[in-house]
Amino acid sequence: MKALVYRGPGIRALEDKPDPTITTPTDAIVRIFKTTICGSDLHIMKGDVPTVEVGRILGHEGVGVVEQVGQNVSNFKVGDRVLISCISSCGKCTNCKAGMYSHCENGGGWILGNLIDGTQAERVRIPFADNSLYPIPEGSDEEALVMLSDILPTGFECGVLKGQIKLGDTVAIVGAGPIGLAALLTAQFYAPAEIIMIDIDKNRLKFSETFGATKTINNADGKAVEQVMAHTKNRGVDVAIEAIGIVSSFDICQAIVAAGGHLANIGVHGKPVTLNIDKLWSHNITLTTRLVDTVTTPMLLKSVMAGRLKPTQLITHHFKLNELMQAYDTFGNAAKERALKVIITNG
Repeated sequence: MKALVYRGPGIRALEDKPDPTITTPTDAIVRIFKTTICGSDLHIMKGDVPTVEVGRILGHEGVGVVEQVGQNVSNFKVGDRVLISCISSCGKCTNCKAGMYSHCENGGGWILGNLIDGTQAERVRIPFADNSLYPIPEGSDEEALVMLSDILPTGFECGVLKGQIKLGDTVAIVGAGPIGLAALLTAQFYAPAEIIMIDIDKNRLKFSETFGATKTINNADGKAVEQVMAHTKNRGVDVAIEAIGIVSSFDICQAIVAAGGHLANIGVHGKPVTLNIDKLWSHNITLTTRLVDTVTTPMLLKSVMAGRLKPTQLITHHFKLNELMQAYDTFGNAAKERALKVIITNG
């Protein structure tokens, strides 16, 4: 089968790889219909995720059809159309029972495209299939559902829920990429008074306005902090969401969070940041980090089916599986290509 393979920092290749096989009774083999590329994949390509070994098939998002099931899989059968969760979960360990699927004690968590081969291929093996797949409702837009594999639950759980956004809050999201925009879309469930989007990409800031941002700030001049503080009359924001994973974006969040506010980190950080505890110790702030658990996927799926959440807004480009190298070039040069999420279709 064709697959996108990591060959070391900055090196990727579209290769022929053996089809996956059932290795444990709880596995399923899924033929991929549609997949995408995540910002986490770009971090892997930079060498920011040392757990990813050379030769790994990347990708942790997608929809497809079940082609094989292990003897202990009871919730799915051959022919079922499914949404693949970016997080694999045994559903039985202490952490999974507590809803912390990302830290499954039986070998789950974020393993697809990280510790085991992923979804940017014709087929993928899904461990713990009963708890790591979701049935696709009849008549669903499968491209929209690809956004439910990762970015929407990530933006919602790691940003909106951890940030404890509530009615009337002023929210700032640093990073108007797909994850930041996912946080923007789902933050509106809680009717904040303002959502300020901060980025250096004017195209993504324009997208933000159409998705519901009340104010956008272009930080190309490095003056986002001054603009936020002036806009909030020097108070700062109730919730600052870091959605990039670099030092400068984390520093902006530290500088603009108001006393009693929340700083919710979403971004994947490949380097340490400095916590300005000397300035923040007395400000009663809450700082949170989190890897997505995907516990909200069923709720988000209902919102999509009801038309309240429209994730197809995030899709800007389409490619075939044999065009994955071009898809990476496009996604990796998002500003130049005016790219948000790309959809890769198998077949």
